[in-house]
Amino acid sequence: MKKQPKPKVAFFDFTDCEGCQLQLANMGNTFLELTELIDIVNFREIMSEKGEDYDIAVVEGSISTDNDVKRIKEIRAKAKILVAFGSCAAIAGVNGIKNRTSLEVAKERVYADKAHTINTIKVMPLDRVVKVDYYILNCPPYIPEIIAVFKSILMGKPYPLPNYPVCVECKMNENVCRYEKDQECMGPLTRAGCNSWCINNGNRCYACRGLLENPAADGAKEILEKYGLKVEDILNHFTLYNDPQGEKYDQEFAR
Repeated sequence: MKKQPKPKVAFFDFTDCEGCQLQLANMGNTFLELTELIDIVNFREIMSEKGEDYDIAVVEGSISTDNDVKRIKEIRAKAKILVAFGSCAAIAGVNGIKNRTSLEVAKERVYADKAHTINTIKVMPLDRVVKVDYYILNCPPYIPEIIAVFKSILMGKPYPLPNYPVCVECKMNENVCRYEKDQECMGPLTRAGCNSWCINNGNRCYACRGLLENPAADGAKEILEKYGLKVEDILNHFTLYNDPQGEKYDQEFAR
């Protein structure tokens, strides 16, 4: 029986910190085992070669320039499968903070008297520009989810993202609710799939996985009222990852 060739995989980055790609190195031996199943042809973090022939494009980072729009369309045209890798690629991530003000104000704050020389646009996740086939969420990506998504890709199966809140996983892990410890937490509204990673390690949920499709906004309001918090306070705390989803949060809470 003829052995099937390994799929060729290329990694690309746009506006990001490249921490998502570095997370692959944190997989250790598991990443080496993955390379036995795939042929990496383009990965700036680990190799100098830049192959232009690939089956799967794994893309980190958000779209923030006209050149980004052109480039991601070119990548999409070549790839049979495109994976949004991490929060910036999937939901615009930290870069989306720029969307909370006008482009001119954002440019002036960052570039001062050089602002007029900068070409920038409203920050977008990949799927605002091209079709995305698979999503690997989180900042940085949760290693078990990286493995699960690649398994699905290699088996030719879809990877359905969980559509229940992080609170479900948090309860299963028997964590004390962050609100009981006088900490704000976006677990009630955030898509699960990280096994409540941050809360397990003594932190709170910053909503880096994005908003649920149908969040229980009324229930979240009840939690805030119980602990004497205002909706405005929560929204100010958790705009870190969720623009352009910020409007969705505002709309859900405004109902």
